[in-house]
Amino acid sequence: MLLEHVLQKSREWLLAHDTDPVSAEQAASFLTLAAQRRQGTPMAYLVGAREFMGHRFEVSPDVLIPRPETELLVELVLRSCLGLKQPRILDLGTGSGVIAVSIALARPDAEVVASDQSVAAITVAQRNAHALGAKVQFWQGNWYEALPLEGQFDVIVSNPPYIASDDVHLAQGDLRFEPKDALTEHGDGLSALRIIAAGAVLRLARTGVIWLEHGFAQGPAVIKVLEDNGFENLQTIPDLAGLPRVTGGTLRNL
Repeated sequence: MLLEHVLQKSREWLLAHDTDPVSAEQAASFLTLAAQRRQGTPMAYLVGAREFMGHRFEVSPDVLIPRPETELLVELVLRSCLGLKQPRILDLGTGSGVIAVSIALARPDAEVVASDQSVAAITVAQRNAHALGAKVQFWQGNWYEALPLEGQFDVIVSNPPYIASDDVHLAQGDLRFEPKDALTEHGDGLSALRIIAAGAVLRLARTGVIWLEHGFAQGPAVIKVLEDNGFENLQTIPDLAGLPRVTGGTLRNL
């Protein structure tokens, strides 16, 4: 993969030209990247991209590396929008924009809005939207505070920081290299989820739906957070590995 990246050639080309010489500059670039990989730097950051929902997205150390389990969020949002004309969808904490952009590509008629507090992350997300031809409105700021005051949404979706600050996994594997503020809210792992659930009450249409990604052991706690904020019809959906990954529901009819 690193050699494909340095030479800008396909795997098939490499197999057919395995005895071809490379330039000194190409060799140096490859050896530098290989050394960084041996030190643990994630491949996605070394090559600057990762596939998600069949599309190639730019990634950098300013954003989380997209993971396959997050595709479940996109699928649930699209399912929730079946039958809706020009649905309004809000993606909170968009990062590289993979959720918002994937939704916009699947539903070109939708009005997709995304926010993130990181200027660097918004910049990456905007580049991804432009490169893939997706229509997304991006707003920079903290959760709902980034948005204009007016407007309600049919679906609110988020993959927020949900790892507790004392979780040992933060010091392991790829997580060592990813932006800490996108992984943890520096508390019990539920603070961001509480903020999103509380704010959704004012931002969701009466028949609106919320979908939140969380840790595999957080399902019951997230259901409680949503219940406390007036949501019903709650369900936790497992990812492809069978782990409880996404919880959602609708506003309680008063």
